[in-house]
Amino acid sequence: MPMIWTAWNNGSHSDSGAGYGFRVPVRDRDKFFRREWSSVAIELPTVNGYLEAEVNIAKDSFWNRSCRELINKTVGQWLRQAKLAPWHPQGPPKFEVEVIARARFRVNGVSNER
Repeated sequence: MPMIWTAWNNGSHSDSGAGYGFRVPVRDRDKFFRREWSSVAIELPTVNGYLEAEVNIAKDSFWNRSCRELINKTVGQWLRQAKLAPWHPQGPPKFEVEVIARARFRVNGVSNER
């Protein structure tokens, strides 16, 4: 079963892509991420293959109960370029994600889950 991550924004919806990322469910974070890692790689699908975003997870906000966001400008640029951000009023898109190696994840596409 793939993980389902939700697009996230800090409220600014910047054209530069800053302030965007993915919100990871607690159960997925606890199962698939390790505190000793300083960062993870996320592969984002493009027409020419994959774009890689290196995301810092060595911060308290990722490991507490309220946040859990993987924040990265490259993710924001990818979301905006794919016309997935800013999102519609019904809420942010969700994505199917799989683990492909140690500290490496791949977004496989938009999920139908709401």
